Amino acid sequence: MPTTMLATMVIAFALSISVAVAIGLASLVGAWQANLNFIAVVKEMFSAIDKFPLAAIPFFILAGNLMESGGISTRLVEFAKSIVGGVQGGLGATCVLTCMIFAAVSGSSVATTFAIGSILVPALIRHGYPTNYAAALQATSAELGVIIPPSIPMILYGVSAEVSIGELFIAGFGPGLLIGGALMLFVVLYARWKGYGKGDHDGRLPFLTAARRAALALLMPVIVLGGIYGGVFTPTEASVVAVFYALIVGVLVYRETRIADLPRVLTKSVISSAVIMFIIANAGLFSYLITRAGVPAKIGAFLVDTLQSPELFLLGVNAALFVIGMFIETSASIIVLAPILAPVAAHFGIDPVHFGVIMIVNLALGMITPPFGVNLFAACMIARISLDQIVTRLIPFVLVVLACLMVITYVPGLSLGLRDLVYK
Repeated sequence: MPTTMLATMVIAFALSISVAVAIGLASLVGAWQANLNFIAVVKEMFSAIDKFPLAAIPFFILAGNLMESGGISTRLVEFAKSIVGGVQGGLGATCVLTCMIFAAVSGSSVATTFAIGSILVPALIRHGYPTNYAAALQATSAELGVIIPPSIPMILYGVSAEVSIGELFIAGFGPGLLIGGALMLFVVLYARWKGYGKGDHDGRLPFLTAARRAALALLMPVIVLGGIYGGVFTPTEASVVAVFYALIVGVLVYRETRIADLPRVLTKSVISSAVIMFIIANAGLFSYLITRAGVPAKIGAFLVDTLQSPELFLLGVNAALFVIGMFIETSASIIVLAPILAPVAAHFGIDPVHFGVIMIVNLALGMITPPFGVNLFAACMIARISLDQIVTRLIPFVLVVLACLMVITYVPGLSLGLRDLVYK
């Protein structure tokens, strides 16, 4: 059965069928082979999405879209530029820093790509950066949207592996700051080497002016994350708070979101949420079938016998996840693989929170690697270029993130230090 399911999924991918539908078709074939009652099929699909923490996903997506339409993202760009935009290559660093701040509320890399990229990609091109470089930088920077909390993939991992979402959130700060800092250093040095961005300081506001204009925008992640870690509300409830805050600021304070804009924003958010939930439902059925067939136990036994140490296990998992992330959407990969790999990691004595961060950072690379990198498609849409034009520019960015991934993998204190300080 698992072999037939895998073959069905590969054939569907080859026919350019979407990931969600491919997983669903493979699951239906597996259910038919296993003589599973189709009432049970519906039950498993419903059970996969009938989890309270998943309610945070549509609300964080809606919050990100409201931030984009309400002028919050524009003010965050101005604030970031006032900090790092005064040097050659500073506009590229501004892109990274803005994505880091925006990620602290949106939880979605695709939302970050559109919200920030629609402002910064044209600005980078006007300042003399090559179009494909600007698109590659934006796609890579937006990856931070799934690493810095709150993060939709972290919620999915927490639900799938039965790990505290709050602990995952706080464990993401160190890796997120490491990757963001490394990317900013790289883009500044690269710009000086290539001669890009000599006029990046043009239009830069004084820090205090930019901070005053962005004060309410900057207060948003403080309220959301402060409420979570202060015990005021859960991560799921925080997503609702983020929506109301973005709505009030965008409509009543900045007045850049009109009432007439709300149907468009809601429609966009509903479509994005429905796609993710459809993937989760199909992946939940897929995970149930392969677990029923004993695949996780066999894979676990194989990994334990083959990879004799935690270091080798992590290296093997990183290599496998890097390849998987190129072909399978991040959410689906987490839901299918987390229940399989997390128990094996625990067998090797690896903290499940640390392993979750490794898994999310690794699969996030799939968002910027062909052929199915969702951030790439979003960035190419903004820059109006084809996917093949961006690939060569991505290589140095991918290498920077891979170097950071190795540090995150083998220095667990980077992820767990703050977690242990807060929770223990």
